[in-house]
Amino acid sequence: MLAIGLALGSLLAPMSMAQAPQAGGLDAVESGEWELLERGSNQARRICISDGSQLLQPKHPYRQCERYLIRQSPRAVAASYDCGEGGRGRTDLRIETSRLVQISSQGVSDGLPFAHEMEARRVGACRPGAARR
Repeated sequence: MLAIGLALGSLLAPMSMAQAPQAGGLDAVESGEWELLERGSNQARRICISDGSQLLQPKHPYRQCERYLIRQSPRAVAASYDCGEGGRGRTDLRIETSRLVQISSQGVSDGLPFAHEMEARRVGACRPGAARR
C-alpha cells in the first residue's frame, strides 16, 4: 500500500507544482540579434538575446518576471510569467530551427489585454545599438 501511495504521489507531484524554466528545447535557440515580426504586420522589432528563454516574454521584454514552465519538449515550450503590477502572460514557443521560432503569447500588460502571434528569426550577432536583454 505504501509503495502504491509513493508511486501515485510521484506521478501527481509534477502536475500540481509550478516548475522554474529549465534547459531543454530552449537550448537549441541561438543567442544573438533576433527580429520579431507580428503576423499581419510589416514592422519588425529587433532584440538581442543571450538565451532562448528570453523569447518567453515578448510583450514584457525588459521586465524582471517570475516564469513557470508548463510544458517542454525538444521543439516546444510553454510557460507562464508574472511581472507583478506590470502584467502577466502565457507564451507558447514552437522551435522550428535554432534560428526560427514561432511565438504565441497572450496576457495583460499595464492593465490591457494582449494576444500576439509572431515569428522570431535570428538575423546575426548582436550589434552595438541593438536592445540587449
